[in-house]
Amino acid sequence: MKLRRKQFIKLASGIILFTAILVLAFFYNLKYQTPIVPPSSKMITTVSPSSKIITTAPLEQLSYGEPVRINIPAINIDTTFENVGVTPEGAMAMPKNIDEIGWYDLGTRPGNSGSAVIAGHYGYKKGQAAAFNNIYKLIKGDKILVIDSNGNTISFVVKEIKSYDPQANTAEVFISNDGVSHLNLITCEGVWNETTKSYSGRLVIFADKDK
Repeated sequence: MKLRRKQFIKLASGIILFTAILVLAFFYNLKYQTPIVPPSSKMITTVSPSSKIITTAPLEQLSYGEPVRINIPAINIDTTFENVGVTPEGAMAMPKNIDEIGWYDLGTRPGNSGSAVIAGHYGYKKGQAAAFNNIYKLIKGDKILVIDSNGNTISFVVKEIKSYDPQANTAEVFISNDGVSHLNLITCEGVWNETTKSYSGRLVIFADKDK
């Protein structure tokens, strides 16, 4: 009888010890396992039209609305935006109307971290001047004001002006990872080529959000 009792106690003790080990192992694994991140982890994918480089931007940064109007007092520009994407050839599309400007809506909104890109025509059409005919007159320190769909006015300050060959790599115009809000204006410059129906150069105005 005593032998059976001892065997029962040993068996019960073994079961309790085994159960305790399983419980400890479960909680250890629960604490130290690698967390599973859901697919909708607040990330969006964008594509730069010039460099074809894929970048990501957190959705929580989208605190500003879409741009609806731009005002550049130094050169008397006050006009509306048209949303543009990319052409079949992979380049940034241009606005349909000569007196409007196009915001690259696959990229950053003005005011958010990253590089918001805006393009405008240069030259004349049926005697009408293009929207960006005079942005070459901008100098460092000039202000660029963007009004968004939420009624915010975001102020930018011109920091740099650069010229590019039409075939040059312009990834720096579309991509930035420094945590700063940039606004980059693009237009044509140089000599008109009747054969290619384009100008010989590209002009980019780099501006940063006014602090």
